[in-house]
Amino acid sequence: MKKELTNELEVLKEKGLYRSLKIISSYSEKEIVIDGIKYMNFSSNNYLGMSLRPEVKKAAIDAINKYGCGGTSSRLICGTLDVHKELEEKLARLKSKEASLVFPSGFSTNQGIISTLFSSGDAIIMDKLNHASLWDGASLSKARIFIYEHKDMESLEKILKRAQSYKKRLIVTDTVFSMDGDLAPLKEIAYLAKKYSAVTMIDEAHATGVFGEKGSGLAEELGVEKEIDIVMGTLSKAIGSSGGFVCADKETIEYLINKSRAFIYTTSLAPASVCSAIKALEIIEREPEKRKKLLENAKYLKNNLNALGFDTLESESQIIPLFTGEVSKTLEISSKLMDAGIYVPAIRPPTVAEGRCRLRFSLTSQHSKEDIDKLIETIKTELKLRK
Repeated sequence: MKKELTNELEVLKEKGLYRSLKIISSYSEKEIVIDGIKYMNFSSNNYLGMSLRPEVKKAAIDAINKYGCGGTSSRLICGTLDVHKELEEKLARLKSKEASLVFPSGFSTNQGIISTLFSSGDAIIMDKLNHASLWDGASLSKARIFIYEHKDMESLEKILKRAQSYKKRLIVTDTVFSMDGDLAPLKEIAYLAKKYSAVTMIDEAHATGVFGEKGSGLAEELGVEKEIDIVMGTLSKAIGSSGGFVCADKETIEYLINKSRAFIYTTSLAPASVCSAIKALEIIEREPEKRKKLLENAKYLKNNLNALGFDTLESESQIIPLFTGEVSKTLEISSKLMDAGIYVPAIRPPTVAEGRCRLRFSLTSQHSKEDIDKLIETIKTELKLRK
């Protein structure tokens, strides 16, 4: 086995697909230190700077002092704290749903939802570019998986017509696609779901805290919160903590509590994560200017990259891809930027399809116009407008 693994790792290296962990010794709102070298960071999902807010950190420290460091048990034994309940009530209100349930991670949340609520004889209809956790959840369910072309509503409707004989039909999509930065057409999806009696589920991981008047997400932004049955999100991005959650009607949440293996057989989310998320949500709701600044930053970078002739695909969010195509070119550009003191990851297969490599810029509300200007100038200078 060891020899086989070694051989496979060598193949990854030859193809430029080998990955290694970068050890970060410290980070601030805009900078990280890797191997003793400071870089301007354009890779973080800490979109609103919440993980470093003094009030959020204090909430985590206070939680440790009161409850200790770990969850200590599964939620159904003695791992459910009063603050878990407080967070879940707050999330349900944010998402305009009856109830909510928190999981230790966003990945396990998606696995736990889909594999529990759907099974053999059901149909799960997926956007082609959905997150890996959604695919894993669908696979675990043993339901029939259908794939519609990315954001293509004609493709989706054709599948819905074909899938009418299945017991339950689920349409599931990311709202902000994590590698392209584009947005799902939720109004059209909600319309088709109603027309063909399908259940809707959305992954708001990269939209929660960023879109909507109160920061609920893209469903709020587009006015379709009531039309969506199941809403998933994470606490680890704009909220700045860790963990995942699902919001739905009370019966769905009660069913997940009683049947979801991803919830039942794992230790509860740590108190520090819970309390920091509660505090961050309070700040997000009262400081809409943070998400406004974030999206202004993203628009500014995108417009400047487009003016230089770079392809940013169809990004409409704080995630901005710079399309490069091939692996070697992507690694070269990422390396040149690192040499210039800017960290932005090279995105390669299997995260994206062959020939679809890109750099992935993640903007935050903490980036200033001067920071973005420095990035743009570095791209112009170091890459010499190589596209």
